[in-house]
Amino acid sequence: MRIALAGAGAFGEKHLDGLKKIEGVEIVSIISRTAEQAAAVAAKYGAKHSSTELEDALARDDVDAVILCTPTQMHASQAIACMEAGKHVQVEIPLADSWADSEAVLAKQKATGLTCMVGHTRRFNPSHQFVHNKIKAGEFAVQQMDVQTYFFRRRNINAKGEPRSWTDHLLWHHAAHTVDLFAYQAGRIVKANALQGPKHPELGIAMDMSIQLLSETGAICTLSLSFNNDGPLGTFFRYIGDTGTYIARYDDLVNGKEEPIDVSKVDVSMNGIELQDREFIAAIREGREPNSSVGKVLDCYRVLGELETQLQG
Repeated sequence: MRIALAGAGAFGEKHLDGLKKIEGVEIVSIISRTAEQAAAVAAKYGAKHSSTELEDALARDDVDAVILCTPTQMHASQAIACMEAGKHVQVEIPLADSWADSEAVLAKQKATGLTCMVGHTRRFNPSHQFVHNKIKAGEFAVQQMDVQTYFFRRRNINAKGEPRSWTDHLLWHHAAHTVDLFAYQAGRIVKANALQGPKHPELGIAMDMSIQLLSETGAICTLSLSFNNDGPLGTFFRYIGDTGTYIARYDDLVNGKEEPIDVSKVDVSMNGIELQDREFIAAIREGREPNSSVGKVLDCYRVLGELETQLQG
């Protein structure tokens, strides 16, 4: 499986580290905003080609699939371009920053029959897999999820603390993780409400947001998001169910009494990004629809579109 990666920033390198651990995968091409960065990352990971233009990678016969870790605003158009070039594609979360663009990506996937997967990593983290397996076995049902997604981003910087060329978004990026996860664990979302705080005078985005969700099973979710929070940072998930309480912190899981739960045997790795990439490669090889395919996560973007309409209104 010969891979091109576009967007060799902080998150792009996490994918490259995961891909190195998957048998039979070759990293062929690195695309980045500057030629210097693309060449440096290509040298680090043994890729024979680098460029600043995605089209250069799409024109190569030795590229089977593309992973997009580019700015949010480019995701939909680039995913469509990859499929038009006959390449399988995994686009990092979010799929798009509008409902119309999300639908357009699904339409292209259906037209081409290629694998198109979205990086909804929470479906793959061992902590959330553990809870999902309990739900599938009938041993646990979600009554409520309480989620906090907190960062300190009053300047436009990435996860490495480096300047960003684009602006991140609480609704279309960070809320997407929880909206999809809640539906994955508790059923289709049938009602959603949102409030947002003041917009940043320079970034032009709301820095604080609150979202309420109701699923078809009657479960509820309360999601709090902030770019103003000065620690602790990250996303923390509390599952309140009929048979217990679980608290997930990325790949770690504890019960309601803060007693650790061993999730090391849930999957072949404890790294959610690596597991996500393993699913992408396996789905292509096996000719099947992957978990977090564009079709399976599309309803998340319907909900985000409805919430955006509320906030604009």
